[in-house]
Amino acid sequence: MSSKEWPLWEVFIRSKQGLSHKHVGSLRAADAQMAIDNARDVYTRRSEGISIWVIESKLVTASDPDESAELFEPADSKIYRHPTFYNVPDGISHM
Repeated sequence: MSSKEWPLWEVFIRSKQGLSHKHVGSLRAADAQMAIDNARDVYTRRSEGISIWVIESKLVTASDPDESAELFEPADSKIYRHPTFYNVPDGISHM
């Protein structure tokens, strides 16, 4: 990163209807407060958000896509984690 370039920030917004924050994009800002202010202006123009989280992109740690088989395989070998053989009682429609 050059000395003239501001750090990149990842932006998460919680909508009025949502229970969780969702990643909506990235932006550049000099500090966290500027990132929140800019995120408000860019990603909540229609007052759809009630909460904003920002995190500097360099602080995000992600899994390696090349290692996804080893990372996610253990869950596939435990069939009790998959609800495919459970009977859902009558009258429960939201599952």
